[in-house]
Amino acid sequence: MQRIKEGKVTVAGEEISRTGAGLCLFIGIAKGDTEEDACTLTEKAVGLRIFEDDTGKFNRSLREVDGEILLVSEFTLYGDCSKGRRPSFSQAASPQEAEALYDCFVQRLRESGLKVATGKFQAKMEVSITNDGPVTFILDSR
Repeated sequence: MQRIKEGKVTVAGEEISRTGAGLCLFIGIAKGDTEEDACTLTEKAVGLRIFEDDTGKFNRSLREVDGEILLVSEFTLYGDCSKGRRPSFSQAASPQEAEALYDCFVQRLRESGLKVATGKFQAKMEVSITNDGPVTFILDSR
């Protein structure tokens, strides 16, 4: 999760989504993840106080700053590089399982009332973001 000033996703030379200031969420889905995990992470992402108030302290949430979300699926987040020179993706959910949970996550984020832009599941994407800070956090439902 990165706080951004803006972001966009391009697939095959065509811009498919764009967002303004808010968060870019790179989502990796592991074997065993559930809709409950998606619900937990949605609430955490939109409610986490990582935007500055008037005194410069992290006291405002995405909701409070009326921020936007760019959501990008990224199975490589579950790449295990601890052995050898080629990552193992054995902990990543299958594409079918992952897509169902990704869709659930998108739906829950949209239900939050915030503007949500997405990448394209299983596509080779060019993701351009302007990180704001930089401010980057790792959220894990486990």
